[in-house]
Amino acid sequence: MSQGFLTRLKPGSRALRLMMNLWPPFRGAGIKVVDIAPDYSRLRVELRMKLLNRNYVGTHYGGSLFSMTDPFYMIMMMQRLGGGYVVWDKTATIRFRRPGKGTVHAEFHLSDEEVARVKRLVDAEGRLETTYRIDVKNAAGEVVAEIEKTLSIKRSDTSSAKLPKAA
Repeated sequence: MSQGFLTRLKPGSRALRLMMNLWPPFRGAGIKVVDIAPDYSRLRVELRMKLLNRNYVGTHYGGSLFSMTDPFYMIMMMQRLGGGYVVWDKTATIRFRRPGKGTVHAEFHLSDEEVARVKRLVDAEGRLETTYRIDVKNAAGEVVAEIEKTLSIKRSDTSSAKLPKAA
């Protein structure tokens, strides 16, 4: 299986933050990775309101709100699990709660307990699908959008196994 450039490079959290902030799709959309914990247990991303990421009615374009959450749980899980596992984004949904204006942010968390749970289930069953929720919030802490991301995780040496339900 071929891997992407960043996967082979295995950058540290500071280097990844810099690369993501220079990545044209994020840069063009006004998305900025503000912080990544050295152990990839938490991450914070912001989206500032700019002329090019506004929609017809002057609020944040929904695609930008969705994009600001796109790769992070997958990347964090890959880094936390280490070698021997394959992690893919499987599905995602977004529910808009209120108009997004000004700077909005999202925070991602992967606890040691969650990573241990995933490892235990994947090691036992060979595969797992698990879903995480991300709230995009405005400066007042109000939820602008709710995103659910489902990851597909398997042992890299497993071709097919029954998928258990996420706990």
